[in-house]
Amino acid sequence: MEIKEIFENNSQWVQEKLGHDPKYFEKLAKGQEPDFLYIGCSDSRVTAESMMGAGPGNVFVHRNIANVVSNLDVNALGVMNYAVQHLRVKHVIVCGHYECGGVKAAMGDADLGIINPWLRNIRDVYRTHQAELDGISDEGDRYRRLVELNVQEQCLNVLNNPDVQSAQKERGLQVHGWVFDIAHGTIIDLVESGKIDFQSVHGKIAGIYKVDKK
Repeated sequence: MEIKEIFENNSQWVQEKLGHDPKYFEKLAKGQEPDFLYIGCSDSRVTAESMMGAGPGNVFVHRNIANVVSNLDVNALGVMNYAVQHLRVKHVIVCGHYECGGVKAAMGDADLGIINPWLRNIRDVYRTHQAELDGISDEGDRYRRLVELNVQEQCLNVLNNPDVQSAQKERGLQVHGWVFDIAHGTIIDLVESGKIDFQSVHGKIAGIYKVDKK
């Protein structure tokens, strides 16, 4: 795709929207009230709005390498605070994807320079679940399982956030763990499919991370 095409596509998109609703952008400019906070991977093949069938104003999005929610990442924490406390989203979604380059890199031992500290977050997930992962002989299956377990651990990090805890208590905020299967174009709810159980795991450790906000 060339830069010129982007502007041509934008112009066409604007005309299509105005054709359906002449006041579309006027309404859009008035503010946002999304129901969803989507935390996903920066991979160019995984776009939240496209795969969810959502449009502008429906989803508040944060993306980084391998959909990590780190308590040291001020960017992610700021997005979560704004989405949960100010936009008052109803759902927080952590979505990983199979064929994730960040997860694959974390499974290797190459020195990737500045990205090494970031990959440490995923390697910590491997360490936490090493017995299960080392018991998977097929490398591809082990790779896919680490993608799933990474989603579980990032969901736990979301649940351990004080803003999320407060919103769950006050208005029933829900947290979801998904994986996008690129090869088939489908979204998999990892809890519904029985692949992860972060709520049960969190129930055992919730007291450690509980913060009572006054």
